[in-house]
Amino acid sequence: MCYKKRPMELFGEKKVLHIKRERQKARELRKSRWWHQKLMEGICYYCQEKFSKDKLTMDHKVPLSRGGRSTKSNVVVCCKECNNQKKYFTPVELELKKLKKNL
Repeated sequence: MCYKKRPMELFGEKKVLHIKRERQKARELRKSRWWHQKLMEGICYYCQEKFSKDKLTMDHKVPLSRGGRSTKSNVVVCCKECNNQKKYFTPVELELKKLKKNL
């Protein structure tokens, strides 16, 4: 008996593989000179405040879970607080969430 996977199950497996592959790329990117220079600048992409190197993290503007990639154009330096607030949102969605909260 041949078991056929439903489209959503197949998409789920592809999504897991995508995230695994992109996380590996991110680990490699963290070793790059470009990333170390960004860390030395110490400016959070979201709040624009200056932090020490150990208070900063790597964030994907378009999250991996939403199809984002580990490329220089999609990866930014941000403080841990902003990264925790952003979660799986895009920067635009984060701003809309803040605006909605202030209404």
